[in-house]
Amino acid sequence: MTSDPIADMLTRVRNAIQARHPKVDVPASKLKAEIARILKEEGYITNFKVAEEGAKKTIKIYLKYANNNSPVISAIERVSRPGCRVYVGQTDIPRVLGGMGINILTTPRGVMTGRDAHKEHLGGEILCRVW
Repeated sequence: MTSDPIADMLTRVRNAIQARHPKVDVPASKLKAEIARILKEEGYITNFKVAEEGAKKTIKIYLKYANNNSPVISAIERVSRPGCRVYVGQTDIPRVLGGMGINILTTPRGVMTGRDAHKEHLGGEILCRVW
């Protein structure tokens, strides 16, 4: 069991991309499913499915590659960690690569991108950033 399941998910995705795997399986949770939903909406992954394998649920994340077999996700990193949480207000949400990447935040209204949180005048905890 890991102390940071979100970091474990991001590391599995990062490792699968480096190995050029078409999909990766991660243990399921509601928060991980929401992160996968945002990655799909923003075009970083092809699809994801929550599957039950016996007593455990897993999320199958189908990775996306460009025509020349280069991954769409250049980097994905955890920002707020269990030992050092990072909270921001609506005006303090940082831009990732000048707007070329996204922040994924958890807000009082759910998990959303930094852009959406800024539009809705919400702050929250920055889970990760992707570019």
